[in-house]
Amino acid sequence: MKKINLAITGCLGRMGQQIIKSIKISKSFKLVSVTENKNIKRKVSNLRPQLNSINAFKNANVIIDFTIPKSTLEVLKIASKLKKKVIIGTTGFSKKEEKLIKKYSKKIPILKAGNMSLGINLLMYLTEIASRSLNKNFLSKVFEIHHRRKKDYPSGTAFMLGKGIAVGKNKDFYKLIGKKYLNKKSFPYGKKINFNSLRKGSVVGKHEVLFSSRNEMITLNHEAFDRALFAEGALTAAKWIMGKKPGLYSMRNVLNFK
Repeated sequence: MKKINLAITGCLGRMGQQIIKSIKISKSFKLVSVTENKNIKRKVSNLRPQLNSINAFKNANVIIDFTIPKSTLEVLKIASKLKKKVIIGTTGFSKKEEKLIKKYSKKIPILKAGNMSLGINLLMYLTEIASRSLNKNFLSKVFEIHHRRKKDYPSGTAFMLGKGIAVGKNKDFYKLIGKKYLNKKSFPYGKKINFNSLRKGSVVGKHEVLFSSRNEMITLNHEAFDRALFAEGALTAAKWIMGKKPGLYSMRNVLNFK
């Protein structure tokens, strides 16, 4: 079986390093290029890191991107010219940036997921079902914990879960976004979806979706113990997207969730 050539952006980031580590022990992939947002002299996995460019991506079948929104859009611009497939694990996009990603997906296959974990995607599916099933007396909120180095908040996964609540209610998610708290010991429910983000230690990732009425509370949660599970999910997505037509896909397509 011919190996799939991969380019990894943000090669010095936590996820970039984890994906490179996972590629080394896989028989399905070959690492052909790594990029960073600045010039790096030292080699990474025997490759010299490059800036995002046509030259950096020309030999790749799939580009895996875990960076920042500005860099991701730069990657998509180049990938669309080269007709390369892209896996996006970057989070923190604005509504305008989300529209740009959708525009690029008309030219190339793009799989975008705020979280590549099987468990998280199952949690989102269950969140949609709960939100659809519960009546208007139930309010909802999302809580998440990540390591102290994570800059964006709420996490992309927290927003994914918020979207799950909105989909269940058949509402526009952006109109349901409530207050965004950081490092609060507790936070209230509201008419909209409130979020609380905690940054501490080396926590890989923990998420909770809470639904509450006056009489009862329902909690759905997931905790990740090893970043390797996200890398494995990204590589599974890279294998899945081979042969796919232009379009915007998610891990739900990979996992065949309806």
